Amino acid sequence: MKRTSVLFVCVHNAGRSQMAAAYLTALAGDRIEVRSAGSAPADAVNPAVVAAMAEEGIDIAAEVPKVLTTEAVEASDYVITMGCGDACPFFPGKEYLDWVLEDPAGQGVDAVRPIRDEIRSRVEALIAEIDSGP
Repeated sequence: MKRTSVLFVCVHNAGRSQMAAAYLTALAGDRIEVRSAGSAPADAVNPAVVAAMAEEGIDIAAEVPKVLTTEAVEASDYVITMGCGDACPFFPGKEYLDWVLEDPAGQGVDAVRPIRDEIRSRVEALIAEIDSGP
């Protein structure tokens, strides 16, 4: 049976999508294939995001923002956007979700924590949805 595949997309792939991908990987293990990308990737992952995830015992310091490709969208069952709007290509048959989340760019760890916690709860709900099947 093919693993379900999830793609998280935000503009810079330096904050929200990185946290979501890290949580999904940590919480679902190998059961779900995880990708993340940005429509205009930053040079590096936001240091406050790295610090906030480290508090959860998840190390994303080595992650690098990746550019969004049509192939990544095509290969994914779920495409979850976070503030990138129409930059994401649309393919029929995919489950598209838009998570409205505050952008952690330029904010300190104190401001990132509530965003991180919201992402974790949404990722947990997503795993439950995927596990319950169609």
